[in-house]
Amino acid sequence: MVAFALWKVFVAPRSFGNPAHAQPVPHAVFARLDGSAFRVADARGRVLFLDFYASWCTPCRIEMPLVEMWARAHGAALVVPVDVAEPRIAVAAFARAQDLGNVAFDPHGDAQGIFGVEGLPTIVVVDPQGRIRAKWQGLNPAISLAMTNAEKTLATPER
Repeated sequence: MVAFALWKVFVAPRSFGNPAHAQPVPHAVFARLDGSAFRVADARGRVLFLDFYASWCTPCRIEMPLVEMWARAHGAALVVPVDVAEPRIAVAAFARAQDLGNVAFDPHGDAQGIFGVEGLPTIVVVDPQGRIRAKWQGLNPAISLAMTNAEKTLATPER
């Protein structure tokens, strides 16, 4: 159990694999609470964190404030919380209660298949070239450390 916890917090978030084997990010489009659309492809050129969550998910409720605090302190990266399979009214209420910004939602849960989201919370890390470089599933109390490492590693141009 201790070994798994250490792997989850320190090793997995630093594993970005070989960029040659990275998968291109799907051309997904999500609705935003403000009525606009978020197109994943529009994030090219920046490190993108897609944070898939649901308001009923207890681990999501624990991790979400950590992710949101990180997002506000690191404007160079783009963090998009994506609510999965809940109606707009539930998404809006949760976003207000958690003081979330930049919220998108997927009312039919299509993202689960498109991005291989098997559990919540899941963060999909996309590099500036539009390739999926990591997927972090489950609660990670050290998510801020993982996101900082990803931003520093992936924002550096490849040689």
